[in-house]
Amino acid sequence: MNVKDRIDELRSMLNRYNHEYYVLDNPSVPDSEYDRLMRELILLEQENPEFMRKDSPSVRVGGEVRDGFVKVRHQVPMLSLGNAYSLEELEEFDARVRKEVTDFSYVAELKIDGLSVSLSYVNGYLERAATRGDGFVGEDITENVKTINSIPLKIPEDLSIEVRGEIFMPNKSFEKLNLEKLENGEEPFKNPRNAAAGSIRQLDPKIVRKRNLDVFIYYLMDRSIAKDHYGSLELVEKWGFKINPLTRKCANIDEVIEFVKEMDDKRNSLPYEIDGIVVKVNEYKLYDRIGYTAKSPKWAIAYKFPAQEVMTRLNDIRFQLGRTGVVKPVAELEPVMISGSLVSRATLHNEDFCLARDIRIKDQVVVRKAGEIIPEVVRVVPEVRTGKEIPFSMIDKCPICGQDLSRQVGEADYYCLNPHCEGKHLEGLIHFASRDAYNIDGLGERILTELYNDGYINTLPDIFTLDKYYEDLIQKEGFGNKSVDNLLSAIQSSKTNPLDKLLFGLGIRHVGNKIAKILSGHFVDIDELMEATEEELIAIDDIGEAIANSIIRYFKDEKNRQMIAQLKQLGVNTVAKRENAETTSYFSGKTIVLTGSLENMTRNEAKALIERKGGNPTSSVSKNTDLVIAGSEAGSKLIKANELGVKVIDERQFMEIIERES
Repeated sequence: MNVKDRIDELRSMLNRYNHEYYVLDNPSVPDSEYDRLMRELILLEQENPEFMRKDSPSVRVGGEVRDGFVKVRHQVPMLSLGNAYSLEELEEFDARVRKEVTDFSYVAELKIDGLSVSLSYVNGYLERAATRGDGFVGEDITENVKTINSIPLKIPEDLSIEVRGEIFMPNKSFEKLNLEKLENGEEPFKNPRNAAAGSIRQLDPKIVRKRNLDVFIYYLMDRSIAKDHYGSLELVEKWGFKINPLTRKCANIDEVIEFVKEMDDKRNSLPYEIDGIVVKVNEYKLYDRIGYTAKSPKWAIAYKFPAQEVMTRLNDIRFQLGRTGVVKPVAELEPVMISGSLVSRATLHNEDFCLARDIRIKDQVVVRKAGEIIPEVVRVVPEVRTGKEIPFSMIDKCPICGQDLSRQVGEADYYCLNPHCEGKHLEGLIHFASRDAYNIDGLGERILTELYNDGYINTLPDIFTLDKYYEDLIQKEGFGNKSVDNLLSAIQSSKTNPLDKLLFGLGIRHVGNKIAKILSGHFVDIDELMEATEEELIAIDDIGEAIANSIIRYFKDEKNRQMIAQLKQLGVNTVAKRENAETTSYFSGKTIVLTGSLENMTRNEAKALIERKGGNPTSSVSKNTDLVIAGSEAGSKLIKANELGVKVIDERQFMEIIERES
């Protein structure tokens, strides 16, 4: 047998043994034999590099150490799912689905507590793996993913597809890893999910390989290949992907609830962590009829298991200053494990919450994770009090600057109104750079705090002029050329972020992610928003008087306006961008208002369609409006459009344009 044939034979055997061990859990050869064959293959490939292939099993051993992770944009956003926290909410989900469709089934899957991954194959070969990120932009983790043996490097079919799944760390691997960390005097991971996330973001793929990560695939993006979701899972399993064997097809919601109860009883005995059940309508043809919200599909929901409640001691109450100036009480707890995480702090929300529950320092308290994420104190256990407990008392001075706190009538929170409060300032900078806001990789809380304390970053524009301190930064302990280069590159790349990221990052009171997206969808750029009146803002769906006044106050502040001008001069994007928009459509670039009732689709469906075609659907008619689409019973908006001379089309004309472009 010649060298090439032997290499091909070894690859074939090792791929088969990989699949048997990591996917089928039924190995046919001992580990020693597998290792012997792998060593032979690696040696032959090194001696004969002309025969090297990108799908060789030897690729899984791990490549070179990287400098950092490249940002990648998902072709189709990785939407999050709506949540249900009770069986009643599952039944309500079923009732909503039944309002839209009748003849359908469900697929119930275990909700693995890991991190989502997108796997793209081109002509059958694994081309790219990416994290979910913010749903629109993730990180390229291809080299690390290649070390996970349950992910095929090549599928049998010569297809270009995308599958999505959940990377996780099995419990045994987690226990082994933490034991090694303790033996090395290192801080152990708090739970398997953190361990998996920390592992997949290692810059050295060889380290990732040692962590023994695994994956379950839960979605095939191309719906044309199979008629339903369950059929697609069966298909990708034939291609060599690992599907959770406990996935179940259910005829109705009663069978789903039966499955939920069964898995709730079994979850502590599973070899991996789960935190709920994902329920999806099975039939693909019904998805568009059931529809989508801005954040999630309406044909799927994630049922979260009831929060675990544990009792511990409340050792102290501290007061935390937030980026908007809000001061909240935080419980310092005797550390306790909750839902797989070690918890030592929990939110106490506000003064009214503490007084209503008579929460005292040194109390025994019941704690849980709200939505399985944020630890919170649920109640006290007064019957075990000793008399030494200290009643709660709200502070009246800012814990950072010492200025008086203010609580407005009708509000629950106290605020530091000092615009020059350093604590509020630093929290604002940390928020701006955070993943949910501007998502500047490498500029986390620790690094930003250090740069702030050293005087390199004092304002938001300072972030974008950090390069002028390059020589100073590379001399700082813990930095160096590569890390500074990566940080400055991430800052430069962030300048192209969409407008909603900037609006959320600015930390305007009441302007969260959702409101920021609404504003960026309504206004052409930040200049138009800065000049908006209270009347114009209130006319926008979901924006009330409090939000409108907060926005106006923020942009009336001359310091804020100067800061915006500086950001623009530094090249930060302040113009609204339309994600996944068609640029050749009749609607592309137009500001469009829908009014009246539509017969062929809902108002939200029409808005989503306009956005996909590059248009900007807004709620109020102004001189900047390009087009009004008037359904039946159109009222004041149609009148105003005619007064301003704005072009108006009816629903029939709207549908004709859509059909012409489809």
